[in-house]
Amino acid sequence: MTLKRLVLIFVLTPIAVLLAVSALFGSWQEPQFQSRLELYQTNIALQAQAWQSEDSNDDNLKAIREAILGEQPLEGATNQYEEARQSVKVNLDKVSNKLAQLRSQPEITPIPPKPLPEVPPTTKTSKQGQQQLQQSLKQLQKLLAELDLRLGILQAQQGQTDTALKTWSKLEQRSNINPEFGETATVLSGLWSNPSRLLPNAEQPIQKNLEGWFRSTALVQLYQLQQRQDALSAVKAAQQESASQAVVKLAVIGTIPTLAALIGLILLILLFAQRLLKGKASLLAQNADVAWSTPWDGETVLQVFVIGFFFMGQIFVPLVLSLLPIPRPIIDVRLQAFSVLISYLLVASGALLVMYFSVKRFFPLPEFWFRFRFQDNWFLWGLGGYCAALPIVVVVSLINQQLWQGQGGSNPLLQLALESRDGVALGIFFFTAAIAAPFFEEILFRGFLLPSLTRHLPVWGSILISSLLFAIAHLSLSEILPLTALGIVLGVVYTRSRNLFAPMLLHSLWNSGTLLSLFVLGSN
Repeated sequence: MTLKRLVLIFVLTPIAVLLAVSALFGSWQEPQFQSRLELYQTNIALQAQAWQSEDSNDDNLKAIREAILGEQPLEGATNQYEEARQSVKVNLDKVSNKLAQLRSQPEITPIPPKPLPEVPPTTKTSKQGQQQLQQSLKQLQKLLAELDLRLGILQAQQGQTDTALKTWSKLEQRSNINPEFGETATVLSGLWSNPSRLLPNAEQPIQKNLEGWFRSTALVQLYQLQQRQDALSAVKAAQQESASQAVVKLAVIGTIPTLAALIGLILLILLFAQRLLKGKASLLAQNADVAWSTPWDGETVLQVFVIGFFFMGQIFVPLVLSLLPIPRPIIDVRLQAFSVLISYLLVASGALLVMYFSVKRFFPLPEFWFRFRFQDNWFLWGLGGYCAALPIVVVVSLINQQLWQGQGGSNPLLQLALESRDGVALGIFFFTAAIAAPFFEEILFRGFLLPSLTRHLPVWGSILISSLLFAIAHLSLSEILPLTALGIVLGVVYTRSRNLFAPMLLHSLWNSGTLLSLFVLGSN
């Protein structure tokens, strides 16, 4: 056995596995992005529930509104906010405990970074770790205060005034964390007290610390008590305009994926029925057992993924970027987006170069390796695969949420895309996720890994293993099951079509749909 093989198998591979496992278990303590996303959807639903048509007696409009918002939108929103508050409280306790432990252990602690496309990782000292945890603690405390302000308004609007006053009273007792939120809680308590208490400059904290439906609801209560009819009419008109826009947004982010999922469900039923009736003549059986002719062994696969994917992406590129004279942390959202794109392109270029030089000596490759053909039915495979993946991943995600209960981590890029209001930054995020990521990941996982595995496994086993590794590469426990399900669909589409354009299109449509939903929600 050569020295190169010894180092690769017994040194580099165990290091990569240990760091990946450490990062996966580290994500267990992180909140899922899904909980934050659900709050954005809830806020839009609250705005939409204030919508009133000119014909308030139109039964069709009532049915549409109920279909979009549900029968009791306020009650549903209250439950959502109570669950979010509990989740934030749990995470707040965890961060506090971590901070206490870190303060008692001042030695340097390496933090294994996450794979791209995500926020570029770094290695942190104990002091830097304390600063990050302290920042996280402040963010969670702020979020908890925001949730309490909003939860109280929801409770008050449902006639639970005493409960709302208690919610705001507890927040006032924590006003040392952020005096502005304590002041706002005092203003809200005065508005809903009996008798009411109108504090001077009550409008200012409402405008500053509330938004959307919560702001307009508090302003309506204020203007009614102040008997300011002009201001009241203006805020109600603005509320109706926002409500109509919110209804459109909910229709867009709900109707299009639902229709695509319904088409996908019908497509799956037809494909499985065809498989039962026609057997090996069906589309699902096409190329199902045809393996690739693989001239290299497992060492080449390890070399590509351990050196090209892991060490390039997790150590070399982050180290190079950390040496650049860039102020950190990066605050400007355009610079954040550009940093993510450059980091991802460097990682992708490095991994593809390692793969190229690893297989170059086997050129010319046998038929169907890295196959791109425009004159083919790849578009139908990609589009159909996207529709079929929707119901599958949705069901798996519902099960997954019950398993992880809001924990398990998520891709930070999603949060950046959701909260970004900058068109240039959104364009860069879109290019990274919808073009660069599908191109690189499909070449690596479907174009190289899946066919390589068919040397040792049947095609279905290669699809399963490559999909699992594709999911694990994202280093978030909560994403393993959904991404494995998506990876299986990508693998089936590629093995049947034998054209990399097909899974690339599916992958691009998937990421595009996710980002477009985030853009719509974030524009609220």
